[in-house]
Amino acid sequence: MRLDKHFHGLKSWAMYQHVAHSLSLRTISIMLEEFFGLRVMTSELHMFKELMVCYYKTTYQGLLKKILSGNLLHIDETEVQLQSGKGYVWVFTNLEEVVFMYRPTREGDFLRELLKDFHGVLVSDFYAAYDSIECPQQKCLIHLMRDINQELLNNPYDDELQSITRPFGALLRSVIETVDVHGLKRRYLQKHKRDVESFFHGLSERICRSEAAESLRIRLTKYRDKLFTFIDHDGVPWNNNNAENAIKKFAYYREDTVGMMKEKGLSDYLLLLSICQTCRYKGVSFLKFLVSGQRDIDFYCEQKRPRRWPAIQVYPKGFTPAHFLWRNRNKRSAQPGKADSDEELRVEPSPES
Repeated sequence: MRLDKHFHGLKSWAMYQHVAHSLSLRTISIMLEEFFGLRVMTSELHMFKELMVCYYKTTYQGLLKKILSGNLLHIDETEVQLQSGKGYVWVFTNLEEVVFMYRPTREGDFLRELLKDFHGVLVSDFYAAYDSIECPQQKCLIHLMRDINQELLNNPYDDELQSITRPFGALLRSVIETVDVHGLKRRYLQKHKRDVESFFHGLSERICRSEAAESLRIRLTKYRDKLFTFIDHDGVPWNNNNAENAIKKFAYYREDTVGMMKEKGLSDYLLLLSICQTCRYKGVSFLKFLVSGQRDIDFYCEQKRPRRWPAIQVYPKGFTPAHFLWRNRNKRSAQPGKADSDEELRVEPSPES
């Protein structure tokens, strides 16, 4: 009963197509028969996904642990529409590792517990949930400049507003010019510290009659300690592009699955997507990593010989494929016409697996 009908290599190929190329499981079933002459039902592909998630759970946990123990963290969130309503997908990343996480709401209370031992620099947008996190923070200046430009468009003749935006823009341009020449290095960026302090000192003492100018003055004053944090550190970006680029891959997948996913299916997909994006950041083939059977991406990059798989592969202890497929058929028969891209199926292997 434990003899595996499909080996790890085939599961890897199927999940590579599903995650890296956003193909539905029904499409992959057709491709398997067309390419390899293998008839693999969609219910079996759901089983593939569950087994691969179980196998790579330690990889996911290792990525999250490595990100939280580092000195830099980019974070962002985006909305997703599920069968049961609205949810949110959060992304945590540094310059190499990526972790996606599903949360049912946009509330950021879980961040305080998750990041309680993080002592690096947090790079984020201006969402209020990040303000309560006790660590050095760098707000995305691209978000800020976008908002400032919109205010200037809305108030083209506001001289008070321009009296704030002009010196701030000049200050930011001078800092970015240094970054373009020398990179994100503290020893070169420190020369701008006096100019930054002078700008905010003058800003805090003035009172603006214009509503738009006063609103911007209050905002800049509120975040004065989080706008130019990067000049005091090495390798800390002044924008949140890293997190936004990481979350784009999920955004493409979301467009084709609006209202079709369930929480369990989405969480499983996000685990595999985390590994996929991390491989991309490290310049490693996601497919070859899956086929190798390794669970540690850094170890895979360092190894010289591929792993030799045993001639016989078995399912995890406690897992019965016949029971899994029987339950899947019952769910599909109970919900005729329901899309099969993210059925909520459960595999409950024993701890030994």
